This record gives sequence, structure tokens and C-alpha cells, in this order.
Amino acid sequence: MDFSLPPELEDYRQRVRAFVDRELIPLEADRANYDDHENIDEALLDRVRARAREAGLWALQMPRNRGGQGLPMVGLAACYEEMNRSIFGPAAFNAAAPDDGDMRVLAQVARPDQQDRWLQPIIDGKVRSSFVMTEPNPGSGSDPSMMRTTATRQGDKWLIHGRKWFITGAGAAQHFILIARTSDDARKGLSAFLFDADQPGWRIVRRIPIMGPEEHGGHCELEFDGLEIPDENRLMEVGDGLKLTQIRLGPARLTHCMRWLGLARRAMTVAVDYVGERSSFGQKLADREGVQWLLGDAAMQIEIGRLLTMRAAARLDQGDFARKEISMAKIVVSETLHKVVDTALQLNGARGYSKDTPLEWIYRYARQARLVDGASEVHKMVLARYLMDQGDAFWQWDAADAPRKALV
Repeated sequence: MDFSLPPELEDYRQRVRAFVDRELIPLEADRANYDDHENIDEALLDRVRARAREAGLWALQMPRNRGGQGLPMVGLAACYEEMNRSIFGPAAFNAAAPDDGDMRVLAQVARPDQQDRWLQPIIDGKVRSSFVMTEPNPGSGSDPSMMRTTATRQGDKWLIHGRKWFITGAGAAQHFILIARTSDDARKGLSAFLFDADQPGWRIVRRIPIMGPEEHGGHCELEFDGLEIPDENRLMEVGDGLKLTQIRLGPARLTHCMRWLGLARRAMTVAVDYVGERSSFGQKLADREGVQWLLGDAAMQIEIGRLLTMRAAARLDQGDFARKEISMAKIVVSETLHKVVDTALQLNGARGYSKDTPLEWIYRYARQARLVDGASEVHKMVLARYLMDQGDAFWQWDAADAPRKALV
């Protein structure tokens, strides 16, 4: 059992950390560096992305033959955490959702010609992407079997009809992965397709206003009224849509956890710096027992989340689906982020509630973490099923000779 990072991965982590401290965190204090939806301004983003490329830190998750760095999940866990100590971090390194998950699944399941057409431009930062699955009630949310959007085959093309919503990044995306119903089969009734923003037969109904800061492209409601998709732009086989979602969403949930841990650490840094210098009634806040309890608990919860996340990452690198490990990490890290930033804001008082620090930004952003990619309650149901199926084997350790994925 080894909790150390190999030297090459530790080198990436340190370089990412230095880049964030040098290039990104200083940008956050200037409101001119934000777009209208509280994310990094596009023109500035282009410049910092160019510097990330020059530093050899671009697309850490993608294979080297596609222009990435080929890091395994364990390496990504360490680096993504460092990235998101800045609220601008993931986008700067081409590691933000939904592109991160879309690139990964396309690299795994798309044909070589599909990768050239649909994946490579996302890796290169020329276009953005979106994953189109969630539907308004009574359609599919956490339960894909409720999907109502249909893909009807006519010769060598598919006609899409239906409605989707809360589709992250759709307002800025050029390439889309769509999940639609192709039959009533309980397990093989969904299929996956690729389409381009310039194709007719669909529209963005609205960009849904949300509580917190937004990813580029927002969270949109889409309508499909006869979008035609050539069969050559189908991903995997007919009926493999549910399989594709499972391939994509598990690692995507875990990369969310990696990034959220970075935000939690940043919140603690702001809190620790403040209580270390702020005095009241003749005593530093940091010297007060009640404050120390809050800080100690927050630090412990972050470390628990880090260990769960790294455990799941290691299982993925061993070739396991790591479903229960990812569910545990998703629950703990999402709830830890919310609790930690609330603690940091409380300790900073009015300063934390203002825009003088990133705490209020992180606080509003954090609330979605317990909802996206499966609510905490859904993941607890998953864990309960594993416990009932596996019994005492639920807690078994990994084999001593389990493989360890190298850089590719």
C-alpha cells in the first residue's frame, strides 16, 4: 500500500501548482477578468491557455499522440486538485467539465476517424463540447431508463425528437454527444450520437439562470425537432447508449471530486490566513479553541475526501469500474466542499460574504456539487445495493499485485 506519487507525477503536480500560483490566482481579484457569468473572460482565457501549452501542462488527461500528457487517473487526482485552487484553473488547462469527460469517452470508444473529426478539435482547444442526456420531468435524470427523446432510423440517418435541459456548456459548444431512445429494451434501448452545433433541426430554448457561477456555455434547455444525424456519426453500436454513459460518467464524477478538493483547499487557505492575522478581544482568532475545532474538522474532512478520491483513481487505473469507490468519493467530497467553504466564510465574517475573497463564489458554486452527476441520496442507494449484494466482502482490500497504470 503506497501513498506516494511517482517522481514524474509529482513533477507534474508541482508544475501545475506553480502555474496556478503564478499565472491564475493573481487574476481573480480584478473583476475585468470575468465574463458576464462569473467565469474567466474568453480573451484572457486564450492567453493563459497558450501559457499552459508552453509550460507542457495542456490536456493532462489525453494521450500524448493526441497532444496531451497521458497521465493516469492517480496523476490527474493530484494535478486537478492543484488546478482548482484557482476558480479559473480547470478551463486554463483544458480540464473543465464537460469537455474533460467528453474527451475521455471519445478517446475510449470513438472510431479513429470519429476521433479525428470530433475529438481532436476539443483537445486542441478549437471548439467546446457538451453531453446531452438530462431531460425535464417526466424524462430521464438520474434514471436513464426514463428517457423520452427519440432517435428514429430512416435509411442511413437518424431523426431526433425531444427535449433536454440543464445541458452544461451547450451555449458555447460546437460538438455534442447525444443520448436518445432507439427502442423500448430495458438495457439496450438507448444509443449515442454525435452532432454539430451548425446542423439544423435543434435549438437552444433558453440558458437556464442558476444560483451559482457558470461554466462557459451555461446550463441550457434544448429542443430537437427533426435533427438529422448520419449513421456514421453514431457512437458505438445501436443500443450501447447506457453503456457509454456508464463509461463516461464514472470517471467524470471522480474528476469533479478532484477539482472540488482544490476549491476546498483554497477556502481553507483563505480562512487560515485570515484567522492567523485577525484579533478580537485581545486574542488572535487562530488561538481560540472554537476556531481551532472548526479548522481541524475541515482539514480532516478534506483529507478523508482526498483519500477516497485517490483510492477510486487507483482502482480505475487498475482497470476496475470502481463504482462504489466513486460513489463514496462523490458523496463525501461534495458534502465536504459545501461544509468547508461555509466554515471558511463564517470565519471570515463580512469579508467572506463580500467579493473581496473568492469564498462567496465558491460557496454558491459548491451547492450544485451535491446534485450534479447524481445526487448524494442516489449514490447512497448505490452503496446500499453493493453492501446487500457483497456483504462483508464490501470492505475487501485490493490484491497486492494489482496493476498500476503508467503515463501513455
